[in-house]
This record gives sequence, C-alpha cells and structure tokens, in this order.
Amino acid sequence: MGAVATLTAKTQTEKAQAFRALHQRAGAFIIPNPWDVGSARLLAHLGFEALATTSMGYAFSLGRRDNTLDREQVLAHARDISSATELPVSADLENGFGDSPAIAAETIKLAAAAGVIGGSIEDATGRADHPIYEIEHAVERVRAAVEAARSLSFPFTLTARAENYLHGRPDLKDTILRLQAYQAAGADVLYAPGLATKDDIAAVVRAVDRPVNVVMGLKGVQLSLAELSALGVKRVSVGSALSRAALGAFLRAAREMREHGTFTFAAQAASSKEISDFFA
Repeated sequence: MGAVATLTAKTQTEKAQAFRALHQRAGAFIIPNPWDVGSARLLAHLGFEALATTSMGYAFSLGRRDNTLDREQVLAHARDISSATELPVSADLENGFGDSPAIAAETIKLAAAAGVIGGSIEDATGRADHPIYEIEHAVERVRAAVEAARSLSFPFTLTARAENYLHGRPDLKDTILRLQAYQAAGADVLYAPGLATKDDIAAVVRAVDRPVNVVMGLKGVQLSLAELSALGVKRVSVGSALSRAALGAFLRAAREMREHGTFTFAAQAASSKEISDFFA
C-alpha cells in the first residue's frame, strides 16, 4: 500500500507547475485556507485546486493569538497541510520570522523542505510602534526571498505582501509603490490584504504586471469571484475567514446551550455520515 502511494503521489515539482498554471490561465481562481488537516481534506474533496495556510486560523486552533507562533510551529503545520492532500499548498510565512533578508531567505528554503510549493513574505514588522518596514529594507527582504526561491529545484511561487491596510495605514499610493518595488525585486504574485474598495483593487491590478491575490472574508468590500475576475484579479484567498466561520457557529451553539439550555444548533450541523463519507 505504501509503495503504491509513493509511486502515484504527485511530486513537489508537479504540484509547483500545476500551481503556476493556475495563475496563467484566464480568470481568477479561489485558493481557500484550511486551518487543520481535516479542513484541508474537506476542501480537496469539494474540488478546490490549491490550498493556502492561514497563520491566524492555525493559531486560533491552538488557543493562541495570531503572530504568536514560532517558525518551527508554522513550518510543522505547513508540512501537515501539504501532506494532507495531493493539492499544491502555499504557506502563510508571516514576515519570515525575522527582520533580516537572510532570515526571510532561510524561511523560504525551510518552507520548501516542508513540502509547500509557494509562500508569502509580508512587510509587517510585528511591532506596534513601527508596524511596517521601511520600503528599502522591505525590498531587500523580498529580493532575498526571491533568490532563495530561485535556488530551489522546482518553481516556488513567491508572494510579496504589502500590509499597510491591515495596520491602520490605508495609503493606496504607498501600497502600490511597494507592490511595484516587490515586483521589480522578482516576486511572482503581489498581495495587499485589506484593500477597502473595488476601485482600490482595480488600481492595484492596473499598476502591476504580475498576478494579484485579493482576500475576501474581511470587513469591507465583498465581491464575487466573477466580479474580481473582471477586475483582473488572478487569485482569491479567504485568510482566516473559514476558521472564523466555524468558530462563529461553535460559539453560537455553545452560547445557546449555556444561556438557554437548548440545542437547536444541531439542526444546522453536518451529519456524521456526510463527514465520514468525505474521509472514507
């Protein structure tokens, strides 16, 4: 059984090539974000073509806040998700778990060794007093990450993230300037989570010539896949939204039991047979 699985399993290179192809075809595609092995397998069974990890969703599953896990924990999680299905997996690598370009580069190599075929490096520092790296340093970090990605034996897809909008800096001009600089540094995909309007998304897409990832599921603009595709968006992720949706249902059920002593929530629960059939 194990020998057959090894022979039929897709190689990392095959997954990486399939992932690149998703960015090259017409229209946008959804890359949902599972938070554990079970949710990854469910998404694969439902027919999605690629997956991305979520640092926040995983942290919540451990009873932790976002950005409180270390690199070893995040990479172990990435390994679990990438091993859960045959789908390509891109990892949320936060800011690379260190300020220096060398650490960002090392994180890319370690992520590849964990089995993922892509990953994102963001320009958020993790410090409240200075939340975003200066652009020159941010570019150096992206360039080092790109060089590490290019040194691998397969086409690792490097996503560069401009985090202004998630840290109280809704500066579209600076965000576009950063994305253009990350493009020049060699990033394969560009991403500015938290863009607030349809016009802002369209402006970003027009300003660069690389695939653009947009996140849905945050507060603010909510567009359909068709609408985002019409704007020129190539990839749509949902960050921690699936995790938070599941936790929302859990909290509503728990509060119903605690506050009312009733159990009507069970009418909306998936049946044990349905879930078991997915895992058969």
